[in-house]
Amino acid sequence: MEYPPSEVLMKQALGIEPSDMLFSHACVYDPFTCGWIDTDIAVASGSVVGLGGHYRARETVDLKGRRVVPGLIDAHVHIESSLLVPSEYARVVAMHGTTTVVADPHEIANVCGKAGIEYMLRERQGLPVDIFVMLPSCVPATPLDVGGAELTASDLAEFIGRDGVLGLGEVMNVPGVLDRDPGVFEKLALFSLRDGHAPLLSGESLNAYILAGLQSDHECTVKEEAAEKLSRGVYIFAREGSTEKNLRGIIPLASPCTASRLAFATDDRHADMLVEEGHIDDCIRKSLDYGLDLETALRMATLSPAERFGLFDRGAIAPGRCADFCILAEGEPFTVEKTCKAGKIHKPPIRNKPRIIPSPMRAHVPIPEDMGIRGKGTARVIGIVPHQILTESLAIELDGAEIPDLERDILKVVVCSRYRERMVGLGLVHGFGLVEGAIAGSIAHDAHNLVAVGADDQAIRDVLGEIIRSGGGMAVAGPGGLDLLPLDCAGLMSSLPAEEVAGSVKRLNARAEALGAIKGSFMYLSFLSLTVIPHLRVTDRGVFDADTFRDVPLFA
Repeated sequence: MEYPPSEVLMKQALGIEPSDMLFSHACVYDPFTCGWIDTDIAVASGSVVGLGGHYRARETVDLKGRRVVPGLIDAHVHIESSLLVPSEYARVVAMHGTTTVVADPHEIANVCGKAGIEYMLRERQGLPVDIFVMLPSCVPATPLDVGGAELTASDLAEFIGRDGVLGLGEVMNVPGVLDRDPGVFEKLALFSLRDGHAPLLSGESLNAYILAGLQSDHECTVKEEAAEKLSRGVYIFAREGSTEKNLRGIIPLASPCTASRLAFATDDRHADMLVEEGHIDDCIRKSLDYGLDLETALRMATLSPAERFGLFDRGAIAPGRCADFCILAEGEPFTVEKTCKAGKIHKPPIRNKPRIIPSPMRAHVPIPEDMGIRGKGTARVIGIVPHQILTESLAIELDGAEIPDLERDILKVVVCSRYRERMVGLGLVHGFGLVEGAIAGSIAHDAHNLVAVGADDQAIRDVLGEIIRSGGGMAVAGPGGLDLLPLDCAGLMSSLPAEEVAGSVKRLNARAEALGAIKGSFMYLSFLSLTVIPHLRVTDRGVFDADTFRDVPLFA
């Protein structure tokens, strides 16, 4: 809304002149009191001009007592992780009541650098969802990682003041913060709004991290971790992604007293989950299942994230705020029937062919000599933790010549650099479950090299070769042949319609499960190389210990 408001808007708020739209007989959720109000909503120029029963309008929609809640807000998401380009992502989440997301484009920035951020800023225009950006603070994720770019404080400073840019995205380099790394602190000095990323951080280290200026965290997995951070003033984003199932552990912390410092985040949610289960509406429904009352859940989904990010023009249905709201279905605990953006009921737009950004792809298919596990003794093995991106650091006696060890479910992980020729790292994983074939993808957080897990070296080479030929994608190989979802936008996203992408993801995961893999295996695969999450990872250099922040040999 313009400020100061025009004479026309003031007259519309006073009821002297008719508003553009009137939504009458609404039961409106009020996040300021966590209560409900029976009222009419007067809308003009895309904003709420008033609540009450005496407004006139050029057009009236009688809601007949239907519940209306403010537009839902995602406090932290990587749009690239949906596998959808921004326009398709926005189309899907808008149908689920989301009207605002706060996105960190560090996936595409790690691949394409500043050009990737420019792409995401350009693509946010004209969408049915407002996309705000927290600039990626860690490109690459750690000083040891080599991706497609390295962004310094001066690089990020070029985006200050750009429309939609709010602050500094998740600061994953915890050792850099605690060691007072000058480069890290140059980035922290750019913005007063800074998101954190501190899995398992506690005690004095947590105090120092917060003292450095970090304000939020979305990596909590249990109530106790979230409670410690909350008590020190940290905003907690309760996360529920395709793999990161953290709501059940954190929701017991939510109450009318704590809700102002809690919000929902999806972080990394594939297209199939968005299409089939939803977005923030899904987080609300699950929170209700876990015992939270609807009013507190709605506070977390609306006003709390708006206030955390200084978005005082949204988060509530109140005078002067964006007329973004959801009309709920009758009789359901929480189902969005219609979404209103700027006072207009959302209708899926005509789909145009989306713009894409190409992906660098210098990888080569590894030769057999690159893939041999040499040595025997006590090996460092990544242990999959179901429903989490945390891993276990396992010490297992084995002989490299006997890998894969299907009896003990120990498989080979191969990481090929996307950016450097013949750069191949090897590791081992337990808990993936494959008994034949292989799966691979060009999504490998955060450098986004090519990563594969398999029970058969030839199958591993086959899926990697198909992804390289396609310039990026997700693939599975087994007795049924080879199946691929091409990711033609930066090797991270598909330009296909969301429903087609969702169907492909579902099909690929089903094929992997038929080969014995853990449910949702492609999301687990994408996190095997994430060097900023405890405990053990694998990169194009080999095994990485995230606890000590250093490369380590495969055999101890």
